[in-house]
Amino acid sequence: MTDLPQATEPFDAHPRPARPIWKQLWLWVLAAMIIGVVLGIAAPQTAVAMQPLGQAFIKLISMVIAPLIFCTIVSGIANMADMARVGRIAGKALVIFYLMTLLAITVALVSANLLQPGVGMNINPAALKSGAELGDYLQKAEQVTPAGFLLNIIPKTFVGAFVEGNVLQVLFLAVLSGFALIWLGKRAQPLLDVLDTGLQMIFRIVAMIMWVAPIGAFGAIAFTVGKFGVGSLASLGTLIGEFYLVCIIFILLAAAPIAWWCGFNLLKFVRYFRDELLISIATTSSETVLPRIMTKLNALGCEKGLVGFVVPAGYSFNLTGACLYLGMTTIFLAQATNTHLTFVHQLGLLLLMTVTSKGAAGIPGAAFVVLAATIEMDHSIPLSSVAMMLGIHRLMSQGFTPTFVITNTIAAMGIARWDKALDTEKMRAELG
Repeated sequence: MTDLPQATEPFDAHPRPARPIWKQLWLWVLAAMIIGVVLGIAAPQTAVAMQPLGQAFIKLISMVIAPLIFCTIVSGIANMADMARVGRIAGKALVIFYLMTLLAITVALVSANLLQPGVGMNINPAALKSGAELGDYLQKAEQVTPAGFLLNIIPKTFVGAFVEGNVLQVLFLAVLSGFALIWLGKRAQPLLDVLDTGLQMIFRIVAMIMWVAPIGAFGAIAFTVGKFGVGSLASLGTLIGEFYLVCIIFILLAAAPIAWWCGFNLLKFVRYFRDELLISIATTSSETVLPRIMTKLNALGCEKGLVGFVVPAGYSFNLTGACLYLGMTTIFLAQATNTHLTFVHQLGLLLLMTVTSKGAAGIPGAAFVVLAATIEMDHSIPLSSVAMMLGIHRLMSQGFTPTFVITNTIAAMGIARWDKALDTEKMRAELG
């Protein structure tokens, strides 16, 4: 296995020779996931004990996310040397991000009303127990307000954003730093050289971490199946299956038009990112694949500076997968508890969720936190009903995490095409 992972170069798009299938990362990750599923079914207690393997891999990647985002955004903005263009790209990104968010919530609400996964369950909210774990989520949900979102963008100290690993705060600092370096002009070049060297070091670290990706995938999927799999699927399997179907429908609706506009085949595009998708499914974390996504987008012909700015921004403003989860589960809980919601009420919920989904950026367990916050703000659906989702939240995450990875990556391609920063010849050659 010494040649297992592909080299992870910082925005390096040099042609790579074909690799034997047994040396490709996706195969080893898939094999590890299958072994994890088997262990989870055959020996649940042993499988649950594998959790630290998945957690360790996620922590290894998480430790480099903040410096990676800072270096790529600062370098990208400073190398553009045009603040007007940075503002134009930011505006285009926000337009696409908001439209995708709105589409995700709309698809989720419509699907939940048509499929009606909660009808007939007749759940009594008073019978649901909210343990300590739910209490922790509800405490975080109190932070999810428009004012809290705005205040959360600004870190207490410059270093504090890196210590806490808050992506939104690091993004804010990186944009300010990039503009400052543009104003400094040639005097900023020595610092830019240091940042570029630091970025190369970070990508080398990521390349080393990816050696243990199959082990991390095994630990994460074994834990999920061992602790939640059989029991959760038996009680709420219909909701999980329908949610996965809705994720596929959303990907087709949101990604297919952009793929057609950019001139590439969506299936080939998904296949190109198969390593990242498998890792995100196993770990239920999109951050674990952020470095590789940025590298591959540049290899597909997206401009370096644009990729460095748009992709990390999507991790705070384009939470499409979480929005699908949010819309679907909100209506499900209303149906399960026999809470009647009119069309106007659901429309109001839709608008509320477009705000609360942004407000949870940077908060661990963001999707579940937003769910609790939305229900608490609305006061219609019993708040205690969110306890029903605790057992299957991770299984739902394995649907909405890869959905986010695909749609956020597709969004970056669309923004690059819109800003004429996409080399279509390079893209076709790489996908072909």
